[in-house]
Amino acid sequence: MITLNDVVDQMKREGYAIDKRPDALNVVGIRTNNPVNQDRFDDYIAYFAYDTAGKIRGKVAQGTTDPSTYFLQQPMTSKGTAILKSGQYKDAYALGFHRGKYEALVQVAPVTVIRDADRDGYTNLLDKTEEGMFGINIHRPTANKADGSLIGKDSAGCQVFQYVNDFTDMLTMARLSRSKYGNRFTYTLLDQRDRVRNVNTAVAAVVLGTATLVATATAIKIMK
Repeated sequence: MITLNDVVDQMKREGYAIDKRPDALNVVGIRTNNPVNQDRFDDYIAYFAYDTAGKIRGKVAQGTTDPSTYFLQQPMTSKGTAILKSGQYKDAYALGFHRGKYEALVQVAPVTVIRDADRDGYTNLLDKTEEGMFGINIHRPTANKADGSLIGKDSAGCQVFQYVNDFTDMLTMARLSRSKYGNRFTYTLLDQRDRVRNVNTAVAAVVLGTATLVATATAIKIMK
């Protein structure tokens, strides 16, 4: 199980800002390396703040950072389904209303999405990217989802909590943060697959570097 300390540590490793002002809300998505079923809530959304003594409080909640199978197969636009790209989106969210229905964190500044247009039902994180306003909100499910429930139509690219209670708890912290620091929130999306790619790249660089050294040494020996 991922803890808040794990989330903070990874944010520090990747050089992302953490707001440590008392009661300032941090919201962080963790896209897991778990492609077993695209339609499951197999990611996490962490929300936390620090108190005046510097102690962290909040939760790592179950959720999804990916669009569901339904929307991957039936994109809302010919460009393809929007998948939020990992990164930190400074002050890109504010308390507002999701589709005019209920209070949530809504997108108010440009973010970067990956356009998955192949309609195969699986996320393709190597497709073309696009920056802009897409309504990539952070909201609750239409109804509380039990363990094993499918995402269904609850995410066409939004960041969605699996359990209503977790979302409600996050909103309470968001309102307190707004009362002190204004109605802007930063959302950070961490992707475990990024770490895998970075490790693979580093290994490849080492292997390539070693091969180059060996080839150079062999060439020098031949020249001698």
